Amino acid sequence: MRKTRVGVLTVALVAGSLLAGTIGPNAAADDPGAAGSDPGAAGSPAGSPALKGIDLDTVTIPELQARMHKGSLTSSELTRAYLRRIETVDSKINAVLRLSPAALRQAAASDARHRRGEARGPLDGIPVLLKDNVDTRDMPTTAGSLALAGKPPAKDAVLVTRLKRAGAVILGKTNLSEWANFRAAKPTSGWSAVGGQTHNPFVLDRNPCGSSSGSAAALAASLSQVAIGTETDGSIVCPAGMNGVVGHKPSLGLVSGTGVVPISAEQDTAGPMARNVIDTALTLSVIGDGSPPARDRATGRGERLAPGAALDPRHLREGGLKGKRIGLWRLPSLGPDVDAVMTRTAQKLRGAGAEVVEVTPPYQARLAELEFPALLSEFHRDIDAYLGTRKGPRDLAALIEFNRTHPQEQTCFAGQELFEQALAAPPTTDPEYRAMRAELADLSRRSIDETMAAHDLDAIAAPTNPPAWTTDCARGDNDVIPSSTPAAVAGYPSLSVPAGSVGELPVGVLLMAGDREDAALLSLGAAVEQQLRAWRAPRYLPTAGSATP
Repeated sequence: MRKTRVGVLTVALVAGSLLAGTIGPNAAADDPGAAGSDPGAAGSPAGSPALKGIDLDTVTIPELQARMHKGSLTSSELTRAYLRRIETVDSKINAVLRLSPAALRQAAASDARHRRGEARGPLDGIPVLLKDNVDTRDMPTTAGSLALAGKPPAKDAVLVTRLKRAGAVILGKTNLSEWANFRAAKPTSGWSAVGGQTHNPFVLDRNPCGSSSGSAAALAASLSQVAIGTETDGSIVCPAGMNGVVGHKPSLGLVSGTGVVPISAEQDTAGPMARNVIDTALTLSVIGDGSPPARDRATGRGERLAPGAALDPRHLREGGLKGKRIGLWRLPSLGPDVDAVMTRTAQKLRGAGAEVVEVTPPYQARLAELEFPALLSEFHRDIDAYLGTRKGPRDLAALIEFNRTHPQEQTCFAGQELFEQALAAPPTTDPEYRAMRAELADLSRRSIDETMAAHDLDAIAAPTNPPAWTTDCARGDNDVIPSSTPAAVAGYPSLSVPAGSVGELPVGVLLMAGDREDAALLSLGAAVEQQLRAWRAPRYLPTAGSATP
């Protein structure tokens, strides 16, 4: 098993050879001086504005920073272009909940820094959308619930503070599955009482997956350069896969969870999402905290991490897959069409020099058996602590009563069975719970570590998602997708990269690696992205099989 230390992302990553334009997922993104999109082309709905010479669908952060450095682009121009695009496009998908009143002021401040030659780094002047369970002191943070729709939090989340210090433009907040899909027994991903239903931009009656639904759908529609999602199990990578974008679930503790509405401190993490791997990695380099993570309550594990992720530029070019060993976990339960995408993926990786061997990580049935009961106990503990910092219901019991007395909370997530089960769950001091979480931690880590060691792997690959299902409040989701669970429970990194499509509907390939191997995983993901070149813009079809946007 090959190890790479997570280190600081240096200025040279942006200033050096990556600016030559070889890191974009498509050839169209390679030339910073290429002509911009036809406003009527796929991915740029008729009438949507574009910056001259810049295709918002494919441009990367290094290309944008090169233009800002030369003075041919300002953050204010870029921010206005995204704001206009939201106005033009978001009515189709309902991904953006609210816009920040400070966005243009932040952009103007970035422009002044660029003119003085004092840019703060790769995200200075870059528009970012935040999932609406990430605290912002100047905008409401609701987790999609009317119970939190009043006064904003007193402080920004730590990751928001890091974004602002790096000069990023906070564009606004995105819709999500209410309470990150941890409320009802049959939830509908992308729905919240505050924001309504988010739609998949590829086929509008299909689901965007969740819970980072709005972040992924907004990126697919090019409503922001990057976005922040959060995950307990699958909530970054599934929407990334289903909306055809990139999503990285970092190693647990690499990004601070302070100021993020919780499910479980043992598994929760915020992470970066973008249309390509380089933008994802650059965003991680900013939001990576570097402070010691909270110790694992079951095992006592904890260590200090350096912020960011160091990418080896060689891995972003041809040859980056030569000699790499990747284990393919096929998951045939996701259907023959998805399996065919994985077969084509394996063929392309082998063609680039990688060795691909088929694997089946062990212990999956036991992980599925133990995870949910553990999360119930952890949610009760952690949501009570969070609610104590906010105006509104002060604990889970009060939150349950709020939902019972507010009919708007029952229009799609009709029930709150998970809340009720969590209220009755054993406390996290209970010996039975502690044994359960310890077994989960052990088996999940072994499922990845043993598989990688047995085959001398650089990563494990699996399908991220099935084709998007139709959105149906009465039925709920059809989202039993096991590929995200080993890394999510272990606290190990995972990365979803576009792999292909079933008809109009995107399918991602999920890459997993060992503990704290975020840097190596992102480098490998960039090489996989370059070989697959599977990203494409959505067409906003009303239903599957329709031909007219």
